[in-house]
Parts: sequence; C-alpha cells; structure tokens
Amino acid sequence: MSFTEFQLDDALNRALEVAGFDQPTQIQQLAIPIALEGRDLLASAPTGTGKTLAFVLPAIQYLLDFPRRDPGFARVLIMTPTRELAYQVYDEFKQFSQFTTLNVGLITGGINYGSHKDTLEKNNDILVATPGRLIEYLDEESFQADEVEMLILDEADRMLDMGFVGEMNRIVLEAKRRRQTLLLSATLEGASLERFASNVLKEPERVEAQPSRKEKAKILQWCHLADDANHKLALLIHLLKQPDVTKAIVFVKTRERLATLTGQLETAGIRSCWLQGEMPQDKRLLALARFTNNQVRILVATDVAARGLDIDDISHVINYDLPRTADVYVHRIGRTGRAGKKGTAISLVEAHDMAVVGKIERYTEQPLKRRVIEGLRPKNKEAKVTKKVKKPGKLAAKKLAKKAKK
Repeated sequence: MSFTEFQLDDALNRALEVAGFDQPTQIQQLAIPIALEGRDLLASAPTGTGKTLAFVLPAIQYLLDFPRRDPGFARVLIMTPTRELAYQVYDEFKQFSQFTTLNVGLITGGINYGSHKDTLEKNNDILVATPGRLIEYLDEESFQADEVEMLILDEADRMLDMGFVGEMNRIVLEAKRRRQTLLLSATLEGASLERFASNVLKEPERVEAQPSRKEKAKILQWCHLADDANHKLALLIHLLKQPDVTKAIVFVKTRERLATLTGQLETAGIRSCWLQGEMPQDKRLLALARFTNNQVRILVATDVAARGLDIDDISHVINYDLPRTADVYVHRIGRTGRAGKKGTAISLVEAHDMAVVGKIERYTEQPLKRRVIEGLRPKNKEAKVTKKVKKPGKLAAKKLAKKAKK
C-alpha cells in the first residue's frame, strides 16, 4: 500500500515525497482512513511505529477540505503529556504543512508567558499543547476551546497516569462543539483509560496495530547483577566505554540520583548531558539538541524521557535504576530499536530489584537473561537469585497434601 491510496491533498503528497515516505506503517493504514471519514478513533500501537503521522495527515487534510471562514482560535487541538513530545508533534505538523498556508502553534510549560502571546493572539489553525499551561490560559480567557473542531489526545494513558485527568476532562468539556476526537496511546490497557475513552468518544472505531516483522523493533534485552552501588557504577562505566554504544540513554529514578551519576561519569571521563522534570525549557532543548546532533552521545534521564522522545539511532537504553513498574520499563526501552531498527536494552540489577525483574518478565512474557562481564562478576552467586523452585519429592508431596487437607 502507498500513501497515494489515501487520496490526500497535493500539498500533503508533496510533503510526504520530500520526507521520503512512500509506504504507510500498519497503524497508519488502519487509522488514517477512519480519521479521514470523520469518525472518532481509539487507537494503539507500539512506540516507534508512526502513530504521530497517523493523526497529523488527517488533521491537515481536514483543514484543507474545510478552509477557515473567520479568524479565531485553533480548530485542531492536540494534547500531549510532556513538553518533549509536544515539540516533536509540533515539528511534525510544521514539516507536513510546509506547502500549505496553515498556522501551527505550540504552548507548553517551562516557557515565559510572553512567548505565547503571538500564538494566542494571531489567527491559529493547529495548536499543540500540554495540559497544565493550556488550562492556565483557559482560566485567564486568553484561549477559547469552543472553536476546536478536532481534538487529538496523544499518549492519553500517560496523561492519566501523570494525574492530568481533571485537566483533560476540562478541555474535553470546553471543546464541546468538536466534530471529531482521536485518542491514541502506546497501549489501551487500564480501567481508567477505558472509562475516560467511553466518556469522551462517540461510537469510536477501535484500532490496535500489531506491526509487521519489518516494522517491529528488534530490541535485545539482558541484565547484569550488581553487588552494590560501587559495583553497579563500575558496570555502567564499562558498558558506556564499549565501541558499539554509539548513542545511549541512561535511566535513573530520581533527580538526586541523576545529579550524582552525571558527576561520577564526568570523573570517569565520560561526557553526558541530562534531562529531568522541573527543568527550564531552554535547558531541556539545549540538552536534547546536543544529544540529537551527536555532540554528546550519553543522555542521563529520569522517566520524563521515557515517553515521547523520538530520536534516531539510539543504540542502547541502560536502566541504571529499574523503574517501579513493568509498563514504564517497556516505554523506556522503546526509545531504542525504533522504526524496525535494532536496539539493545541493558538493566543493572541489585538484590532489592529482583521483585521488579519478575514483574517485567511476566509483563513482557520473556525472560530477562543474565550476563556477566569478566573482571566484574558479581560476588553473590547468581544461582541464589535465579534458581528454580524444585518440585517436592513423592514423600514430601504426600505430606503437603495431608497438611492441606487438614
């Protein structure tokens, strides 16, 4: 199948040609025709399989089919959970609307309020925003959502997980005149998402893409057992110095850990940049630019970067600290192996992490293989951690059965 079969506007076909896109991914094949028909959509697909373009093209096509008659606020509103994802969605809208006269705006936190003045006052067609800052402008009446005709909620499950349910419900209520709602996510799991979707969507088409072998990310996963913090740091430094680690994200669980680790890497002669929550937007963008442009090949990050970052050619994801939940693990490792490319995900595991390892293995339905590095072998026997529970002998089994009966 090719993009020409969607019968898109010439301006979109030209932008696709310039971008070098000729064949849609599976999620694009499934979602775009439904969105073009104006129906509500509930869609999911793994990260790195082209979800963003699946709503960018229908949104632009809608605005071209039904041109604006009067000046005003945005007609298409896209909500994203993080600033990083908002910037990437904004860039994609700019890229594919380049041969049109449509205006694309961006509103996120971490930016001086005056910077958004032009976006709010000028004639705007498409607005990409994070929930918190947009609610502030709604309260101030600097923005009105009653002109929104298409509402797109990207990574909706993540927004709910981050506690934005109140903001999302407010935006849905303010955009009550909309014609169409698209809700997209990496997964469609969880009662809260199902509940929210049932309140927001009207007779939606449900699409869950299982990418082809070509599209699927091939992520090689394993773990190293660490005796203590010093051993874990030594393992990390060894891994980062390997020649195949060309661009890596190292995940930690807190800002304090991030500050400590970046200093330790600097001492070891390893240059890195960093990304965390409550970080000024200009510093975030600078860090991402240095990493994206290969000025620095190591990015140390908290889970603020676990979703939404779409950076090409990340060779490795290293979990210096394991996440608290298995689904966050999946989103973290999804930063590598994107668009069918191969990637590697390595976890450094201390004894207290083994419960989380078990959850990850059950969630992903595959074992997290243990590996060792010569010279950095763990002193604690691996068998203690990975040994299988033996079945009781016949005599023991009889005793257990008798005891259970009592």
